[in-house]
Amino acid sequence: MKTATVAHKVDGAESPWSGWLRRRRGAWRTRATASDAGEVELGQRRVYILPTGAGMGYGVLLLVLLIGSINYNLGLGFGLTFLAAACAVVDMFHTYRNLAHLRLRAGRAPDVFAGTEVPFELHVSNPTRIDRYAVLADVDDAPEPRHAIDIAAGNSVALVLAGPTDRRGWRAAPRVRLTTRFPLGLFRAWSYWQPDSRALVYPAPEQDAPPLPMSGRPSPDGSGSAGSDDFAGVRSYQPGDPLRHLAWRQIARLDPRDGGHLVTKQFEGGAVDQLVLDFDALPAQLDLELKLSRMARWVLEAELRTLPYAFRLGRIQHDTALGPAHQAACLRALALYGLPSQDKP
Repeated sequence: MKTATVAHKVDGAESPWSGWLRRRRGAWRTRATASDAGEVELGQRRVYILPTGAGMGYGVLLLVLLIGSINYNLGLGFGLTFLAAACAVVDMFHTYRNLAHLRLRAGRAPDVFAGTEVPFELHVSNPTRIDRYAVLADVDDAPEPRHAIDIAAGNSVALVLAGPTDRRGWRAAPRVRLTTRFPLGLFRAWSYWQPDSRALVYPAPEQDAPPLPMSGRPSPDGSGSAGSDDFAGVRSYQPGDPLRHLAWRQIARLDPRDGGHLVTKQFEGGAVDQLVLDFDALPAQLDLELKLSRMARWVLEAELRTLPYAFRLGRIQHDTALGPAHQAACLRALALYGLPSQDKP
């Protein structure tokens, strides 16, 4: 009864030996890829090689052949054994050479929204005069490699590895594992690489967010009628607006399937709508992440409707503007708001 209890505890929890081995393996991988800045070459110290299951079976076969040749004093048996062993040695050399001296470089990593996968672009170049075949690449924690590439001599190959995003902020590129069993599969060579790349993850836009917070602003001279001398931008169409004030160019760029609608030109001199996205104006009972998600949704909606907007987030304040640069600055501020450091992932 006591023995069964001990066995149950060992099966249900990780043993001290396996836990120590796992921690040592993780620390070794971290040290092996700690200085992977810029372009990296897979030198002799970075390529590791061990026999596969088929290679272990092949070694047992060689041992049986050798024992049989010694036992029966077979000259042809010795010749066959040594020839087969030489083939294994040649296969080990070619397996190692299939990875050695490849050059790795990180590519672009676009900014994405939380909850989506971020594609990290990686470049693998072969500066030697030897073609490389069946090089498998994927993130380190993947159970099986999903990308197989062949690299001709003097050429390079670009591949994209996607990593999940569950929160906003900087997302560092995952560690990459490259493996190969070419040509015979008796040995497996592998190497680790930590790309020097990162992507910015924006807050996920809120679904079913409230309408944009439009507010009226009187004209400087106090007059109540809209002027028609100086063009000041566009705003959402309101019933009763003159048809001649419709912004047809902006309307033509909007797709009704994406939420597009009529917009009207606004002129200085009368009452106009002012769109200010102010973080402090949101309800205090909302969660921080929900507030940031709502602000992200409003930024995207204002850009979609071509409505100039001002942005307020703590000490960060952007004047009324519109366009990709303004949108990127606002989303970046939302992604990094409240994080310990805005410069490091």
